Amino acid sequence: MKRNYLSNDKIYLRAPEPEDLDLMYNMENDPSSWDVSCFTVPYSRYVLRQYIEASQCDIFADKQLRLMMISRENNQVIGTIDLTDFVPMHSRAGVGIAVKKDFRQQGFAHQALELLISYSFEFLHLRQLYAYVSVRNEASRKLFISCGFTQVGVLKDWLRVKDGYEDAFFMQLINLV
Repeated sequence: MKRNYLSNDKIYLRAPEPEDLDLMYNMENDPSSWDVSCFTVPYSRYVLRQYIEASQCDIFADKQLRLMMISRENNQVIGTIDLTDFVPMHSRAGVGIAVKKDFRQQGFAHQALELLISYSFEFLHLRQLYAYVSVRNEASRKLFISCGFTQVGVLKDWLRVKDGYEDAFFMQLINLV
């Protein structure tokens, strides 16, 4: 039986489309997420359009992969989930996830992360995934733990915030198969 790694009965993950431009623009330029995303400047529509057009949606070529999280119920974009900083030699990638405010605390992030893990380990054959989680972001820490990640360390003063610096948890999931 053919396995679909990027969908379940509630959501599916797909590559960004040109019609996602405004949504991506709003999400990327939300200052409330900048302190955990490492963005230092706003993204223009022009830059985001170029990203969508230039992306080969191939982690081996782009060294990253952005996927849009879509609700099956109404085909509405819920958020984004990313594989970043892909290093083929070490077979690892970072994970980033952003859920639109209207869709938080509904289990969508958990489902998207489970799909991404399955795709990463069973299809891409990655050895490990990791994430940096702000010590203030308890919901994100619980999300990663619920999907099998382990908190393996604390990075001191890792994230610059408006009133100084804060620590981040280093979360890791190793594919033992």
